[in-house]
Amino acid sequence: MNVVVYCSANQNLPEEITSIATSLGKWIGEGEHSLVYGGVKAGLMHVTAQAAHDAGCQNIIGIVPEFFSHRADSLCSELILATDLNDRKSKLIEYGDVFVVLPGGLGTIDEWISTLSHLVVEGSNRPIIVVNYDGMYAPLAEQLALTAESQFSRSPLIASSILVNNSQELINKLNEINKL
Repeated sequence: MNVVVYCSANQNLPEEITSIATSLGKWIGEGEHSLVYGGVKAGLMHVTAQAAHDAGCQNIIGIVPEFFSHRADSLCSELILATDLNDRKSKLIEYGDVFVVLPGGLGTIDEWISTLSHLVVEGSNRPIIVVNYDGMYAPLAEQLALTAESQFSRSPLIASSILVNNSQELINKLNEINKL
């Protein structure tokens, strides 16, 4: 299974956050899944890739915009250069069987919403799991639910992202999806 991970590239994040990324990477590696991510050696991106690598992951795919190529993570077994951020998002969506949104900033939110929009348009049931650390994504998830229920939306899939609160809930949900 190709697990696409969207997350922060910031350094010096709290241990509670990095442990979630570590648990995810370990699950990917031990389960012989593929990690597909933004491909830079920074923040939660690198933490997840390092944990996957340490757990035996053989397929770590980094998709990096050309202007970030100098920041590419050496852990990538395959590095794909994208022309820009939009091309990168398209490639990430193309590769994904399941999408995991870890804590992150505007880029992470953009990737989540772009992926969700793409999946709604194609009518896909590929899951998006959002780690709602400290409630940070709850307002956006609530907005998506309100939109899905409104007269302006044609698809209930808008509210289909699965919110989890910690690494155990994340791993449990991934195990459920993996069994399907």
